[in-house]
Amino acid sequence: MDLRKLKTLIDLVSESNISELEITEADGKVRIVKTDPAAAVAAQPVYAAAPVAPVTAAAAPVAAPVAAAAAPAAAVETGHVVKSPMVGTFYRASSPNAKPFGELGQQIKEGEAICIIEAMKIMNEIEADKSGTITKILVENGQAVEFGQPLFVIE
Repeated sequence: MDLRKLKTLIDLVSESNISELEITEADGKVRIVKTDPAAAVAAQPVYAAAPVAPVTAAAAPVAAPVAAAAAPAAAVETGHVVKSPMVGTFYRASSPNAKPFGELGQQIKEGEAICIIEAMKIMNEIEADKSGTITKILVENGQAVEFGQPLFVIE
């Protein structure tokens, strides 16, 4: 499902009186649930690798991507890991021709902008929560990121 379409659906649910929306398409299924009026809307996409004829084998393709997605987050990183505070699109610079905020090997200070995450057409500067040297950049420019996904390693 297209990220823009998903964002539009989230906006519609958050602005309406409905509390739950579920859409099934050929490439997957999306369920958006609004827990209470003050809470944010949560989207949980579920993707199956391929259609499976036997009913007993249908649970395996759905469970496999979830386990595979959890494995990179469980990888042990040395140093301080800066994680994404939101779902959106990761950008290393303010524009395509601009110098990146955070470079590999660069000394940064706590509170200094290290990247931008675009969410709902709003550019959010993400600041370093620790001073040190950027030793790893774990996300590619223009890549979609999830809440809590590791972005940088600072030592």
